[in-house]
Amino acid sequence: MDIVIVGHNYTPEPIGIGPYTAGLAEHLAAAGHRVRVICDKPAYPHWTVMAGFDDAGETRRVERGVEVCRVAHGVAPAAKGFARVRYHLAFARRAAATTSAMIRERRPDVIVSIAPSVIATILIRLRAFWRWRIPLWVHLHDFETELAFATGQLTWLRPFKPVLRLIEHWAVRSDRTSSISPAMCRKLRWLGRDPARVVEVRNWAEPAITPIDHPSSFRDAWCITEPHVALYSGNMAGKQGLDVVLAAARLLIHRTDLVFVICGQGPHRPLIEAAARDCGNVRFFDLVPADRMRDLLGLATVHLLPQIADAADLVLPSKLPNMLASGRPVVATTPADTGLAHEIEGCGIRTCPHDPAAFACALETLLDDPARRAALGATAVARAAAHWHKETILADVTQRLVAYAEGERRRTLLEIAVSAVGRLSPSRRRAAVADRRSSHQTPVGTATANAITSASGTLSRSA
Repeated sequence: MDIVIVGHNYTPEPIGIGPYTAGLAEHLAAAGHRVRVICDKPAYPHWTVMAGFDDAGETRRVERGVEVCRVAHGVAPAAKGFARVRYHLAFARRAAATTSAMIRERRPDVIVSIAPSVIATILIRLRAFWRWRIPLWVHLHDFETELAFATGQLTWLRPFKPVLRLIEHWAVRSDRTSSISPAMCRKLRWLGRDPARVVEVRNWAEPAITPIDHPSSFRDAWCITEPHVALYSGNMAGKQGLDVVLAAARLLIHRTDLVFVICGQGPHRPLIEAAARDCGNVRFFDLVPADRMRDLLGLATVHLLPQIADAADLVLPSKLPNMLASGRPVVATTPADTGLAHEIEGCGIRTCPHDPAAFACALETLLDDPARRAALGATAVARAAAHWHKETILADVTQRLVAYAEGERRRTLLEIAVSAVGRLSPSRRRAAVADRRSSHQTPVGTATANAITSASGTLSRSA
C-alpha cells in the first residue's frame, strides 16, 4: 500500500507530536508499505531549525525506510499571534503543493493528515480528497483553534472565534478521524462526526521507559543532594500553566528535603526562569536525549503535570504515558470528570487548576507516604502497559488504516461500475445485467467488469 503522511512535526524533534508521527511512519514502512512523509524542518520546541536541517530549500531523504520530504519556509520565533498564523499558512501552502506533486508522481492509496496544523489539513482535504478523490484519514492531536484561544495566542481574532471553530470542525470531517484519548473522541462525536468513523489512536509509552531500581545518574551530573525530586519535563508554553509549580515551590520552601526540577524548552522558558529567581528550591535544565529519558524520569520522586483549566479535553499531554511507565506517581492539575482526570485515577493525585495550595498539599502527601507512592507507581506501570503499549497501538492502527483504504477502493470501483453501467445503451445494460446473473465466479459480469476496467484506467490516468 502507498501511504502519504502530512504533518508539521517529525523526528528528530525530541518531544511533542514528532516522535509519534515518526513512529507511525516507520512502523508502516517496516510492515512493507511505501510511506512518504511531508513535514517541516525540525524546530520544536526551541523554535529554531536544528543543526543539519537548515538547508534553504526543500529536502528529501530516506530515513529508516521512510521517504521524508521537508518543505522550506521560515520558522516564526515562539510562533505567537499573527506570526503563528503566518507560520501555519506557509507550511500549509508548501505542503499542499508538495502533496499534489507526489500524487502526480504516484497516486497514494490513502493520505494521513496530522492535525495540528488545521490549516494544512484544510488544504489537504480540498486538494487530495475533493480534487483527487483519495481516501483521507485525519489524526487529531489537539483541538488547535480552541487551544490557541484558551492559551491567549489568538486574542486578536476573538471576534471570529465561532467562525474559526466551525472551520476547524469542518477540516476534521474526513471519512476517518482519529484522536488520542477517549475524551477527545467523544468531543468529535459531539461535534457531529459519525461514531463509526471516529477511531481512538493513543500516543504510546516508549518501551525503553521502565522503572529504575538505582539512583538516577542525573543526581551526580546535576549535583542533586535532596532526597526528593518533584520533576516536570517537557515543553514550556501557555497550556502547561507552570506558574502553579513555581507557586507551590514557594509554599514548600521550608522542605529542605525537596527540590523542584524543571527540564525542557519552549517559548515561555525565559519568563518562567525570571519568575523563579526568588525560588531557591527550583532548578532548570535542558531536554535530555531520548536514550537517557528513562534515567531522567527515574530521577523523580513525583511527576508534575500542570495544565490550565481551559485546555481540559482539548489535548491529552503526550508526556503522560512515559511518566506512568517510569513507575512514579503523578500530581496533575485538571478539573474533575476530564479525560486527564480519568487517566491518572489510581496513579496519582488530581488537584484543581490554578490552586497552588492544593497542588503543594498533594505533593507533600505523597512525599510523606512512601507506601502510597509505591502503590500508585505500581498501578501507573500496569496502566501504561494496558493502555499505552506501543506495538499493540501501532498494529491496531495499521490494520485499521489498511482496511479503510481497501474499503474505499472497493467503494470507488463500485461507484465507477454503477456510473459505467448507467452510460451503457439499454441493450448493453440488459446484457450486463444478464451477464452478472449468469456469472458464478464473480459478482460482476463480463460486460460490467469491462466497464470497471476501462473507467479505472481513466481514473488512474487522470491522477
